[in-house]
Amino acid sequence: MENFQYYTPTKVVFGKGAEEQAGELIRQQGCGRVLVHYGSGSVVRSGLLDRICASLDREKIPYITLGGVVPNPRLSLVYEGIDLCRRENVDFILAVGGGSVIDSAKAIGYGVKYDGDVWDFYSGKQKAKESVPIGVVLTISAAGSEMSDSSVITNEDGWLKRGYSSDCGRARFAVMNPELTMTLPKYQTASGCVDIMMHTMERYFNLSENMELTDGISEHLIRTVMKNAKILMTEPDNYDARAEVMWAGSLSHNGLTGCGTGGGDWACHQLEHELGGMFDVAHGAGLAAVWGSWARYVIDADPERFAKFAVNVMGVEPAESDEATGLKGIEAMEEFYRALEMPVKISDMGIQLTEEQMEELAEKCSHFGKRTVGCMKKLTKDDVYLIYKEAR
Repeated sequence: MENFQYYTPTKVVFGKGAEEQAGELIRQQGCGRVLVHYGSGSVVRSGLLDRICASLDREKIPYITLGGVVPNPRLSLVYEGIDLCRRENVDFILAVGGGSVIDSAKAIGYGVKYDGDVWDFYSGKQKAKESVPIGVVLTISAAGSEMSDSSVITNEDGWLKRGYSSDCGRARFAVMNPELTMTLPKYQTASGCVDIMMHTMERYFNLSENMELTDGISEHLIRTVMKNAKILMTEPDNYDARAEVMWAGSLSHNGLTGCGTGGGDWACHQLEHELGGMFDVAHGAGLAAVWGSWARYVIDADPERFAKFAVNVMGVEPAESDEATGLKGIEAMEEFYRALEMPVKISDMGIQLTEEQMEELAEKCSHFGKRTVGCMKKLTKDDVYLIYKEAR
């Protein structure tokens, strides 16, 4: 096993009506003025934003609001939030929404405390030293950003989608009421479940000597999400299934499933980031669309690992070789994606990739040939191109 550090400072308040505690939780932070950051009209239509604001009013906490976050959150709104926070002397940010809202809040928090361009962090030029503290009221089970150190932002100048991770951006608290996810459309629920699974699978597939305990946690987490995702396709208001998926989303991306793994592969996320930047696809759907092609491309790097996944997660009967078993596991996972009405090819999302687009995606994913991605195989620009070609 690899050496590791496990750091999860976020306080979790989980259960029915948990959002009513938002004001009290913020008051405990000793802040002066809060930015309530949210996405589209859903939090307004559902009455959630009103309940959050009422909670702040009860605690006599001054606040301002900024909505408009979209999936694949935009750098332009981050800039707007930074300017607003500086003008209004905001010293705490409350993200009310899913991963995109939380990521946007983190970026705003970094930017307020930085004299330069916040994109410096996402482009790898600088590292954040501090951030305006943030809290979260979670409405979508998917990204795990509520307990992770990471965020992903899309720069409209070139449509570059880039991630940045820093412990100073971790949420002080995360409020999680599974009831808040019951109104999500079926597609968003399914896409979120894939995202949760992939956060664990990215860590699971690696070339390290892994811990059996971490593997066992990872395998059970994926099976739990698969079981409850199927339930939610026909019973969207099933509280227990929503709760299982919501908690799995947090544990999948707070570092727990990466203990001793050496960090994991993450190539699929890099491949999807470029698809998301170019076509604005739902993150989980994009991951499902490229995963099978990636897996078949790298399986020969460690057939035994893929065979273990096939047997322990997908319930596949061992075949004549580890590689054959692993390939059966890949096919079984793709069948699961289809059962959720998720894509297994890029064309399933209505996208017909051209030769020029595949070349551009490979260029951007490899940072114009300056880096490789993944650890199962260190994928060059040419490798990435071939995976996109197979996935189209």
